[in-house]
Amino acid sequence: MSNNNKLSNNKPLIVGVSGASGLIYAVRALKFLLEADYEIELVASKSSYMVWQSEQSTRMPVEAVAQEQFWREQAGVETSGKLRCHPWGDVGANIASGSFRTLGMVIMPCSMSTVAKLANGLSSDLLERAADVQIKEGRKLIVVPRETPFSLIHLRNLTMLAEAGVRIVPAIPAWYHKPQTIEDLVDFVVARSLDQLDIDCIPIQRWQGRNI
Repeated sequence: MSNNNKLSNNKPLIVGVSGASGLIYAVRALKFLLEADYEIELVASKSSYMVWQSEQSTRMPVEAVAQEQFWREQAGVETSGKLRCHPWGDVGANIASGSFRTLGMVIMPCSMSTVAKLANGLSSDLLERAADVQIKEGRKLIVVPRETPFSLIHLRNLTMLAEAGVRIVPAIPAWYHKPQTIEDLVDFVVARSLDQLDIDCIPIQRWQGRNI
């Protein structure tokens, strides 16, 4: 595990959380990123509030400061790193502008609705606007779709994003590292997603070659 890249680059990373099932992916990503002292700009879509209620019977606060504390509690990280949360409707936030420099953005989990809007250049909230900015500025954007099966429409929208330079990392775990817990499965997907940003802060067992 190496955190050397964070020492040489102090630009923030945008973390987007859409209304797809699998909020644990966002929670685990925040845990490791904050523990590694990254600066995070977080925006959760309106529908993600309903997903929190459905998956965890928990209400996510709307007010930015309270939401920051909420995410830190969920991730189990009290003080390390920097975390700023943005209301989903604040399209005038810093991350809505291409002049705001970032490391890039990861949307985790990413709904098919969000994929469709991004593929067609539509942005109705801050999450979609921030992602659209990454595309137009030629910065790294990673989407972690959490859906199965994919319809032909889903696949075509994902293809359009890939053709625009977006990295697609489906929430599909591996098994060669012999996972023992749900967190082991989740962390593999999170690590492979952050690999696309050259961020290595998650202690997973990587493939070392087959022992003969």
